[in-house]
Amino acid sequence: MSHVTRAAIPLIAAAALSGAPAVTATASAATVPHAAPCPPRIVADWARAWNGTDPRALGALFTARGVYTDLGVGVTFHGREEISGWKARADRLIDGVHVTVRATHRDGGRLTVEAVYAGHLKGVPEAFAVPMTTLLDLDGHGRIASDQDHYSLAEVLTQSGLPADWTPPAS
Repeated sequence: MSHVTRAAIPLIAAAALSGAPAVTATASAATVPHAAPCPPRIVADWARAWNGTDPRALGALFTARGVYTDLGVGVTFHGREEISGWKARADRLIDGVHVTVRATHRDGGRLTVEAVYAGHLKGVPEAFAVPMTTLLDLDGHGRIASDQDHYSLAEVLTQSGLPADWTPPAS
């Protein structure tokens, strides 16, 4: 093992433990790996729709028979109109509802999106920011046929300062 490689091992280990990008070294030079590729356009559009104020923007990303399932709350919506209605309800209940994409993985027509779901439930003490995984199944034209959001409602409630049996007001 060369002196440069031996010297780089603690740097690589420290970077891995800190979550920083790893730095690799060879006998000739140290290099930083290329940045992760941008998420597919549909994922960027999906995050922009969640972060925006027009509920129809989210519904428009789906096929006419698209299905949206929020497994944290345990609800399913069918078609663009119902999906747009779910986004409108989220906007009424949550100030600053926001999705931050951390990573995207593709396997054929299925995208796995690792994200942070955040906001502040109206009228409660604290904001929340919880990890979320979303599975997007696409049709042959790049539209979302199915969306399954996985996150912990219990963690949302805990971070928000609410009891575990809290339910949102009917609207």
